[in-house]
Formats: sequence, structure tokens, C-alpha cells
Amino acid sequence: MAANRVGRRQGRGGSPGRSPAVRRPQPPARSPGLQRRPARVTVKYNRRELQRRLDTEQWIDGRLEELYRGREGEMPDEVNIDDLLELETDEERAQKLQGILRSCTADTEDFIRELLTQLKGLPKQQVLQRPSPEDPNPPPP
Repeated sequence: MAANRVGRRQGRGGSPGRSPAVRRPQPPARSPGLQRRPARVTVKYNRRELQRRLDTEQWIDGRLEELYRGREGEMPDEVNIDDLLELETDEERAQKLQGILRSCTADTEDFIRELLTQLKGLPKQQVLQRPSPEDPNPPPP
């Protein structure tokens, strides 16, 4: 008798041709005046600024591939946008970029000029860090 109950619960026994009714939960009735809010994750950063930053990073990667075509081993690992934004003037940024691109045999002047133009108005990304439990000196907020 217990075997019949277990068999039915697992869908192996019971009446032939009858399957247990599957009930799907019905959404709660809404009044016609209420509108459904779109589900979004709230972020601290402006989406437009993040997209602009991403576009700039992708542009840098594409241009570096063009400049170092055939010599990918000489290509710098990265051009850190935040390091460039920390510098005060475009002259300092241009000097830093020339130092990063010193192994490039192609003309880098156009790349540097265009990158400096794209950096104007781009905010520095603030890194959100959670202090480590082992760190005796957590960074200031």
C-alpha cells in the first residue's frame, strides 16, 4: 500500500491516462490605474558615462592593434585611462602616451591627439573597494 502512494507521488502509478493537474500561480490582480515599474538594477554610475568610457577603451584597443599590426608582442599591455586622467595637462598626458608607445614604429601622433580629444570630459572611474578582513589599515572612504 505504501508502494502505491510512493509510485503515485513520483508519477509511476495511479490511473492510466490521467496526469496530475499542473497549477501555475496566477499573478495578483492589479488595479487598472497602477503601472508596472521596469525592473532595473540601480547603479552608482551614469550609464552614458560608462558607455562612453567603454567606447573609448574599445577604440584604444582597435587603434593599438592597427599601430602594432604584425608586432603584437611589442604592444603595451594596457593604456590606463585613469592614469592619464590623473595628469594635469594634455602635454603631460601626451608625454606619458609617447613613453607607453615608444616601441611602436608607426606614427603615433594622430592616435595621441585623438585620444587626448576623447579624454576631455571623461570622468575618472572611482574604484569601489571592500576592505579585506585581514587588512589592519583599510583605505579611507
